[in-house]
Amino acid sequence: MSTFIDRTEAGRKLAASLAQYAGRDDVIVLGLPRGGVLVAAEVAEALHAPLDTFTVRKLGVPWNRELAVGAIATGDVQVLDRDIMAQLGITMQDMQRVIESEEVELARRDALFRGGRGELDLKGKVVIVADDGLATGSTMVAAVNAIRKLGAARIIAAVPVASDSACDLLQHRADECICVEVPSPFYGVGFWYDDFHDVSDDEVLATLAAHPPTQRTA
Repeated sequence: MSTFIDRTEAGRKLAASLAQYAGRDDVIVLGLPRGGVLVAAEVAEALHAPLDTFTVRKLGVPWNRELAVGAIATGDVQVLDRDIMAQLGITMQDMQRVIESEEVELARRDALFRGGRGELDLKGKVVIVADDGLATGSTMVAAVNAIRKLGAARIIAAVPVASDSACDLLQHRADECICVEVPSPFYGVGFWYDDFHDVSDDEVLATLAAHPPTQRTA
């Protein structure tokens, strides 16, 4: 019982919910790598807005990296759910190796995906941050916190599908949260896609290459 064929279709449906931001010169769309970049590309195309990427890494528990207890983002932003850590008996010492490992991957992706694109200037911008879905929401919260530090005027967290708890969380962390579908029970992001393949670095690079940074005007 899927909702979306793939991330391309999901991005187009998400763009329809963001039509009020079309054609504005103060809007920029950021995709969270990897899968979020494919969604964001469709949003940027539909809104006639520039596309870029913003690097975030999920922090999973040491024995199950898929179970998120937080995230880190560009700009030394770290978000940890202390309540979940306490419930699972996880200490900061337990998480340190996970954090160090993800910091290495964050730096690698930032250099790879943003290399040659110039400094990301978000001051005074309306920033639409897109991902392919929200399970816990911790990754998007880290992104929102980091983007706010960069001086964005307004931040819209935008996804095709989300759990109700993640959508509620982002309603309080972002200036606006757009979730096209909020199914219950949720099961997981990939459950709602026919095609939810692991997006490669090459796919992200090809998508970004098709949307070069807008040239500054003198």
